[in-house]
Amino acid sequence: MVKFGLLGSLVVHDGTELRPVTGLKVRVLLAALLLQANRTVSRDALKEALWGASVPASADAALANHLTRLRRVLAAADGGTDERLRTVAPGYQLTVREGELDADVFEAGVQAVRQAYRRADWEAVRREADLAMPLWRGTPLADLAPYSETETPALRIHQLAEARLQALEWSFDAELCLGRHQEAVAPLTALAGEHPLREGFHRSLMLALHRSGRQAEAFSVFQRLRRSLVEELGTEPGAAVQEAYAEVLAGEPAPRPGPHAASTRPPFQLPCEADAFTGREAEAATVRALLGGRPEAGGNGPGPGAVRAVVVSGMGGVGKTALAVHVAHRVREAFPDGALYADLRGYCVGGARTAHELLARFLSDLGVHQDALPEDTDDRALLFRSALAERRVLLVLDNARNAAHVAPLLPAGGPSAALITSRQLLADLPGSAKVPLSPLPESDQHALLARLAGAERVRSEPEALAAIMAACGGLPLALHIVGGRLASRPSWPLALLAKRLTPHQGRLDTLAMGDFDVRRTFAMSYVAMRDSDQPLEREAARAFRLLGREWSAHAVTPQSAAALLDVTEARAAAVLDVLADAHLVLNPEPDRYQLHDLLGEYAAQRDEEDTEEERTTALLRLLSWYAAALAAATRAATRETQSPPPLDPEALKNLSLPEFADDDEAIRWTAKELPAVRDALTRAGELGRSDIAWRLAVGLFGHASTHWWTGEWDACLEQAMDIARAHDDRLGQAWLHRRTAVAHGMAFRNEACLDHLRIALDLFTERGDLAARASILGNMSALYLQSEDPEQALVHAERSRDLYREAGNARGEALLLSRIADVHKMLGEPDLAAADYRRVIELIRGTGHGVFLATALTNYGDVLRVLGDRDEAFEVLAEALSIRLRMDDQGGTADCLVFTARAHHHFGEWEAARETWESCLELARRHNLAKRIDECLEGLKALASRAAEEGTRAG
Repeated sequence: MVKFGLLGSLVVHDGTELRPVTGLKVRVLLAALLLQANRTVSRDALKEALWGASVPASADAALANHLTRLRRVLAAADGGTDERLRTVAPGYQLTVREGELDADVFEAGVQAVRQAYRRADWEAVRREADLAMPLWRGTPLADLAPYSETETPALRIHQLAEARLQALEWSFDAELCLGRHQEAVAPLTALAGEHPLREGFHRSLMLALHRSGRQAEAFSVFQRLRRSLVEELGTEPGAAVQEAYAEVLAGEPAPRPGPHAASTRPPFQLPCEADAFTGREAEAATVRALLGGRPEAGGNGPGPGAVRAVVVSGMGGVGKTALAVHVAHRVREAFPDGALYADLRGYCVGGARTAHELLARFLSDLGVHQDALPEDTDDRALLFRSALAERRVLLVLDNARNAAHVAPLLPAGGPSAALITSRQLLADLPGSAKVPLSPLPESDQHALLARLAGAERVRSEPEALAAIMAACGGLPLALHIVGGRLASRPSWPLALLAKRLTPHQGRLDTLAMGDFDVRRTFAMSYVAMRDSDQPLEREAARAFRLLGREWSAHAVTPQSAAALLDVTEARAAAVLDVLADAHLVLNPEPDRYQLHDLLGEYAAQRDEEDTEEERTTALLRLLSWYAAALAAATRAATRETQSPPPLDPEALKNLSLPEFADDDEAIRWTAKELPAVRDALTRAGELGRSDIAWRLAVGLFGHASTHWWTGEWDACLEQAMDIARAHDDRLGQAWLHRRTAVAHGMAFRNEACLDHLRIALDLFTERGDLAARASILGNMSALYLQSEDPEQALVHAERSRDLYREAGNARGEALLLSRIADVHKMLGEPDLAAADYRRVIELIRGTGHGVFLATALTNYGDVLRVLGDRDEAFEVLAEALSIRLRMDDQGGTADCLVFTARAHHHFGEWEAARETWESCLELARRHNLAKRIDECLEGLKALASRAAEEGTRAG
């Protein structure tokens, strides 16, 4: 049976799972039809719903398209049948059967409450209200602004909201008539706060407080209501409130109900659900399914597959309690023997509530007399499990500290279930299902702020809204505070609040309002860990501080964290897992851990708990690790045997560095770490550590072999050079000139490349570094080739080869063999070049050096073109292209496409040549590869000229 939901965000359920309805226009279209279910809605009315007063000329075609998409959704939800949506002049009619639309079921329930209220059947009032209220998921059509704010839906939403509030008033009247005064106080307090001008809630709250012996509080409620009515509406409280006030003035509280009266109804202790609950549809559906929220056919107990306990976990402020209460209200029907609720205060300053005291309360709530309670906690737990054995009770255990805290309170099988919230993952809690919560996605953040502050208001300042959402980091607690501030300050522009939420400039001070305080919420988690009696947790608290102070913007791995913390990799992994289990760090992918933005700011403010020397030493260890890790990545990416001398050979022995299977893996790792490397370079300069700074920049050589075109390497080399010069670091300058020359050469900036090569050669000659001289002369050879000067290229290649032989470097010789092959190619000696390239390919194939192999294959393919060997030329070029694409090497891909296009042109394959030139041109323009852009345009021009000549001859 299909279920349609309007009471909250718009949903369609096929009886097994939610069916997605994608596209705002399609969702609005469905809402407009559901609001007029089983009635014909004209085409004009539907177009107005979709476009308002600005109906476009293409509206008829667009409406037909949206209707087609809607029909697909409805057919998929209805077992493939296409009978729901019918064309009925002058429009369309959506068929909705009895019980399928939650708004209809809800209103029928409210009508049943009304009838029971009129005949003073208080048990029936409560029973019918209990059935109707869980259908309310929040403000109807909460996700469809601005459509939901237009006249027709707005009126319907108002009617439904008013019906809900009236039913709630009647249900609390029934509670009072049944003598449940004390139980009504907490939910009525919440409702009166949410609706400060609603007299019915205040009247019931006054009576509940008065009849519970709390006269002073009852007087305060009356005075607060009267003040609000006079100030806001200029009226006095009505007759019903005045009568209640007279009862309070009489000072004779009604006698409390006896034990039997209190236990005639199953306990229902769930807190009131917040009206502004938004999003979390997938998580809510998961929890409901795990708890068995859909009863078995013919029964009202949990459905098949229900678990004993569901743990909703997440960082402080992420909305765990809100989700748990939201779901608990909606599965109440599956637990007719009651709902027990307790805040376990696992992260409260005053200390956690014990299982011993909570078991006493729960047993009393279930009718066990206090005199019968055992003194031993384990015995109480046995009695509690026995009391639950034949009951279907839902336990909502909020804010658990750890698994041991909550374990004695869980049912042992049977039909009861527990819904637990915790900042810990509670991975060691047996028999439980885990539902971790992440920050809200942007769409839900927007919807929540729209509900709290007004849809039109948040829509009017999109840039400020984006800044506010970014500052709140998707944290519902922060968003509620922001929404509350905006609601209470209607004259404030969003830009003003966005400015106050600038990170590290008082943002956490702004994110506090009354009892809602992001900093205090985070502190509960952190302080519990810092003051733990477990050494690993105390160590994790220190890691949290160091990460926040020194590295909050970047992810760490067990290897990098080991350097920061000065521990082994295994110990660092254990520390990070403790933080992840407590949701103090995010763990978005295996072995990568990162602080949430707001948590990072909080952690950074804990710097007074470590000395400046301790923090600096830890940071230098981490920066040194990055320098060593980049050196390893460059060795893997380039297979180069020459690299700068390490910072401290002894210190390297204690570092756990990443290992790379091939150049592709090394380059991808560096790309992922690049933002952290840039930050590390800046931090090294600030600390006066030129030796670290230039090694970081030089260490990007491997990544630049495929990503030089981005300009990132140039910027890092320039920044490191400024640092090296400021500290007169001659070794650093030598290496930076050497690598800066390579960066210029890759970008075809030939004169600048030669200038830096000459400076580097002088500096390394000054140091007597034979291997460096050989490498630099080899680079000069490559540069002269690029400048089309084969004679100088050969001279420098031979000088470089001789130095490599003198140094005993066989790999260097192979590299120079490739240079010599390039010279033969340029001198018009393709047979000699082909032989040299084949030898180079034999030497490097299988070594894992993809960049070198792809370059050799590309050049070899071009020589085969000259030799007229078409099939092998394209086979070789295709292999080179596949390597470049696999490595995401945009510059190398463009190189390969240029040679492939030339080969197609050479062999008279004009259409293939044109397609290849155009593909390369698009790539070159996307990445600003100036030389390749010119080559592509010349190639296309040549094709056009050839076509024009053929046309002339044909004429």
